[in-house]
Amino acid sequence: MENFKVHILGCGSALPTMKHASSSQVVELRDKLFMIDCGEGTQMQLRRYRIHFSRIQAVFLSHLHGDHCFGIPGMISTFGMTGRTAPLHIYAPASYEPILQQTLHFFCQSLEFKVEYHPRDTAKQAVIFEDRSLRGETIPLQHRVDCGGFLFHENPTKPPIRRDMIDFYDIPISQINNIKAGADWEMPDGEIIPNRKLTYAPDPIRSYAYCSDTRFIPQLHEIVTDVNTLYHESTYTEEHANRAKIYWHSTAKQAATVANEANVGKLLLGHYSARYDSEEAILKEAREVFPESYLTNEGDCFDI
Repeated sequence: MENFKVHILGCGSALPTMKHASSSQVVELRDKLFMIDCGEGTQMQLRRYRIHFSRIQAVFLSHLHGDHCFGIPGMISTFGMTGRTAPLHIYAPASYEPILQQTLHFFCQSLEFKVEYHPRDTAKQAVIFEDRSLRGETIPLQHRVDCGGFLFHENPTKPPIRRDMIDFYDIPISQINNIKAGADWEMPDGEIIPNRKLTYAPDPIRSYAYCSDTRFIPQLHEIVTDVNTLYHESTYTEEHANRAKIYWHSTAKQAATVANEANVGKLLLGHYSARYDSEEAILKEAREVFPESYLTNEGDCFDI
């Protein structure tokens, strides 16, 4: 199977700490890189973990709190100084566009690549990106400002050809693409050879959901049902559930509840409050509800 991974660049929350960086991840699929959120210092994390600047095709911003977007101007400036020529696509709330344009006009006047802005409605679930490899959708979330997560589906690949059967039935090379597309083969005597005998089963389609920042949404599991990997913010433990409610965040137990009800493959925890010296209590709380829960840390890479 092709690589489909998520690299953790930052899993802290709003208050900077020496332990965790601000929110940012990079989704990798078939040598393409897609960034989710870009908190302050993200470009340093790219350097630290040897993720190539030039391979980042798009940046998806969940919302306009600084720990999720302050890294954008500096990163774009660095892209310009390193000779980037390919367009950079940014998918973010509409209100960020004039801010970004003013910033780029002041600091990045000589860019040799286009920054293409794609405003999105955080209140609607909709497809906002698609290429041959990946489809990206928005997930409406509930936070103190307009906020939306992302759901990435791997697009199906054509099934591998069974070369032994192609040779056995003496099927011309010119028909291979039709077979890959699902066609049966008709023999000269009229016998129909079903496609399933001519191809191997294609790789299963994988999916990844990113839900941060958000308070607990009881219906969220309906959108992320059966995803392979779910990242759901877990800023607090239940001990501080009152703070989660006030600041529109989630507890580890609430994140695990979404994962359990959605029947996901595994749950990634993150966006930890700076009040915790250790995240073990967060992990313990989540695993009591959903055993396949894992802490994220900077530098981690998870297969989706």
